[in-house]
Formats: sequence, structure tokens, C-alpha cells
Amino acid sequence: MGSNTRDEEVLQRIEREVRMREGASKLLAACSRREQALEASKSLLTCNARILALLSQLQQMRKDEILQRVGRRPSEDAPPCLGKVSLSDLRIPLMWKDSEYFKNKGELQRCAVFCLLQCGTEIHDTDLVMVDRTLTDICFEGATLFDQAAPAFQLRVELYSSCAVEEFSPAAPGPRRASCLGGSVGCSSGKKIRAAFESAAACGSGGGNAGPPLPPPPAPLGPKYHLLAHTTLRIQHVQEGFKTHDLSLAATEDNPFWLPLYGNMCCRLAAQPVCMTQPVTSGHLRVKVPFVFPVNVHILTSRPRLGESRCPVLSFSWERS
Repeated sequence: MGSNTRDEEVLQRIEREVRMREGASKLLAACSRREQALEASKSLLTCNARILALLSQLQQMRKDEILQRVGRRPSEDAPPCLGKVSLSDLRIPLMWKDSEYFKNKGELQRCAVFCLLQCGTEIHDTDLVMVDRTLTDICFEGATLFDQAAPAFQLRVELYSSCAVEEFSPAAPGPRRASCLGGSVGCSSGKKIRAAFESAAACGSGGGNAGPPLPPPPAPLGPKYHLLAHTTLRIQHVQEGFKTHDLSLAATEDNPFWLPLYGNMCCRLAAQPVCMTQPVTSGHLRVKVPFVFPVNVHILTSRPRLGESRCPVLSFSWERS
């Protein structure tokens, strides 16, 4: 596939996310109930994160193209195949004070939370969960599947929170910038992508790929989500069963969106290379044996163990009959 075709595909994905972001902004402006506004604001944050990830991918593709033009060719070794990564049964324990949980004392704290899951340019969000002191764990049901994970994948899990008792006011769409993005992007598309990039850079995910510094646009009204905690899972975290992983906290108790996190999360993380479920290379195998007497040829296949990033390897051995 040519570089121009790949660029065009990424640009189409960016424009699609820009249109979805515009729809989420209009929905947020039309919301009259806080529950609707929380969902629309979540969609807006997810679109911003996807736009930033795709722009980062486009920048890296063009950088690789320039390096190839100046004579720096990529390695001739066959790259490892991609794979699928699944994260399921996500649980985040809470640590309420005894007076809050058992005696039901103190001010009632209620927050809307969700997780943003990013692996490369694939970004998914979980369902929205309302959390108060009657819950001991934040539970996100279901499984999230990433289809294009590299062997050295980094799956970033970000927990966002919004105080559900804040005063709600309908949102208003902010102004757009009229500059063009330049390059191979048309002026019309460039305007939309540039405006979305500026807004995404201002209110995107806390761990996303940051672009060049740009003046932030006016912040839209409506519910605000804040990064509460995050962690990054890699190939070495792939193990059988339900495992615990440490969380890095990004908020303090004096924030209105704060929740008493225990400091870790539990989930199931599974990975499977594509070459274990479908053929990667096919064709005729011809073995030339430098013996005049009959031999038996054995074809052995080795499967990678959990936590390994290599592909299955074919090896040959022969013995006299």
C-alpha cells in the first residue's frame, strides 16, 4: 500500500472523528438533563483523544517517508505480526472512611466516572458509572478488544471523573479558527481538522500525545471530566486469570471530582498473535536433502508463551530411516 493511500485513509478517519466531535458538541449544547450532558461530554473527550492519536500517527508516517527518501531504509528483517489484545472484568476498589460507608455520615459525594482505553490509535471508552459511598468497587462490565496491537504494545488505562452534583448549565459551541492545516489536506478539511486539533489539544486525555503548542479555544460549558488515575499495561502484564495492577493517582482529596481510590485496579488481560489463528505465509515447501539414503523430515512448530512477543517458528530436523 502506497504512502499516499495510507495518508488518505488516516485523513478520512480524522475527518470522521471531526464530524462525530461536531455532533457531540451540538448534542451537548442541546442537552437539558445532566445525564444526557454527561454522556455527550464523554463522547466529546473520546473524540478529542482519537483525533490527537490519529494526528500523531499521520505525523509519524510522514516522518518515516522523509527518512526513507533521504536513504535511511527500514530494517530488512521481517517485522513481528500484529495481534489482538483484550481487556475485561475491570474493577477499581474504593477506600471509603468508616464514618462514610458504615455510618452514612458526611456530605453525599456522587461522581460520574468512565475509563478511556488507548492502544496505539485504537481508543475505546467504557460505559458511564455513577459512584457514591454505597459502592465498594467501580465495576466496568464487558470486554474491550484491540485488533491492531503490536508486540510492544502499550495499553493506557485512564480513569476520568466528573462531580455529579455540580450546577449544570447548557453548553454553547465555541468559535472555529479559519486557518488551513496545509500539506496535502484541502483547505476545507484543514479548517475542520485544525479547529478540532486545537480543541483536542486543550481538553484531550491527560496521557495523550501532545502536539505543537497552540492557543486554546474557549472552553465549552457543560460537565467537565478530570483525570483521576491512570496506568499502562504491556506484554509482560499478559497472564492467565484475574490480576492486580498499580494505579498512578492524578488528583487529590481537595478536588470535587475526587474519589477515595485504593491505588490499584484488577482486570483480565489477554493477547493473541494473528499468526496463531490464521496463516501468515503460505506456499510450497521444498526440502533438499544431501543424502542418498532415505530420511524422515520432521517439521516442528513452537508456540509463544504468555508474555512473549515473538511469533511461532518453524524448525526442521531429519533422521535416517
